[in-house]
Formats: sequence, structure tokens, C-alpha cells
Amino acid sequence: MFWIFLKGFSVSLGLIVAIGAQNAFVLKQGVKRQHVFWLCLVCALSDSILIALGIYGFATIITLYPQALRFAQYFGAAFLLWYAFIHLRQALQTQKIQPLELQSTPALTQSILICLGLTWLNPHVYLDTVVLIGSISAQFSQGKLYFALGAMTASWLFFFSLGYAARLMAPWFQSAKAWRILDVLIAIIMTLIAISLLRIQF
Repeated sequence: MFWIFLKGFSVSLGLIVAIGAQNAFVLKQGVKRQHVFWLCLVCALSDSILIALGIYGFATIITLYPQALRFAQYFGAAFLLWYAFIHLRQALQTQKIQPLELQSTPALTQSILICLGLTWLNPHVYLDTVVLIGSISAQFSQGKLYFALGAMTASWLFFFSLGYAARLMAPWFQSAKAWRILDVLIAIIMTLIAISLLRIQF
């Protein structure tokens, strides 16, 4: 059964590693060392729930009733564009950016809500994590649990590695220019993802 575990691990890791809205948010918060543990926990738990739903039947429901994703498609795109605008505005601000240790820390609740929005309002999450992983797991009728554990393990390992390894990049972000570049990149990523969401045909 170990190879089924590895199959789930590799499939999940391959999907998560791609740069997306959720990963970009965790990366930035990791660099700023703000609520890293809780945000990684929220991401990993959310992913585990979605993986379980996909493997144990929810993928079939989404396939049969794709209109259920319409709300997430449009609201998610609007949310991503708003988030992109926030980062672009930050990048264009002319005042001197404070060093990391002096930057204000947003409330934990606010950070978690943003993280949940970037996770659960993104239809790509359902198509990749629920539908794709759920479909692949169907070939392991006697080993779904091991496949699920492998996929979830990859998710937990990735998010906590991303969140805590990001702090190693902190020395690079002691200048205003570095923060502006990061904000512009995040704004571009969010905008491209929003556009791709609007192009999905269900």
C-alpha cells in the first residue's frame, strides 16, 4: 500500500506547487513572519477537507452539477481582482516602507479570512483538488485511504515548508524596492488567475 501513498503524495504535490493565489499569500506572510503557523494550518486543513471530499464522492456531485461552481467563479474572480488592486496600490505608494520588524501586523482574524477567501472562493481548487484527485483515486478501490493520506501529507508538508522557509528570504526584503517588486508580482498573479477563472466554461 506504500506505493499508493506515494502516488497520492506525488499527485497532490504536483498540483500544489504551482504558483497560485493561496501560495502567494502564504509566501508573503511567511516573509513578514505574520501568523505563519495559523495560516499554514488553515491552508493544510482546507486542502485535507477538499481532498477527502474529492476522494469520497463530492467530485461526482460537482461533475453532475457544475452550476454549483458559478458563484465561486464570479465572486472568486472579483475577490482576486480586489486583492490584486490592494497589492498594486501598495507597490505604487511613495512613502518609505518600514523594515520588517517595524511593520504593523494585521489581526489574526483578518489574515485567516483572507486566506479562507483565497482558498474556498477559487474554482480551480475544486477542479484540481476535488475533481482531479478524486478521479485519480477511483483506480484505488482498495487503497483510497492510503491515497488520501499521501495527498494530505504532501499538502501539510508543502504549506508549512513554504510558510517557514519564506522567512529565509527576509534579508532580501529590507528595501522598499524589493517589497514593490513582490507586490507587483502578486498583483499580476492574482489578475491572471482571476482572468483564467472567468474563462472557465462549466
